[in-house]
Amino acid sequence: MAKKKRYLTATLADGYVKTIGPTAIAYTHYWRIVAQLENGRTEVFWGHAKSLREATAKKTATADAARQRGWTHYDFEVVALTEGRP
Repeated sequence: MAKKKRYLTATLADGYVKTIGPTAIAYTHYWRIVAQLENGRTEVFWGHAKSLREATAKKTATADAARQRGWTHYDFEVVALTEGRP
């Protein structure tokens, strides 16, 4: 029997809303990195995870990426996903 497909929504502190779906995977958290580059430009990286632990583990990798890519500053955010309609 096929799993029920759901739509998941993440609302970040700055008001940005991201909808994921339809998906049958049990994602629980959304993470986002907003990186400031040396030339003043901005890069955004995002993803979803099956647990808070998995999502926060990205923070260590983010510090390494900042050094390798020469980011002047970055913000790392993790929020819980809520189930809803598209």
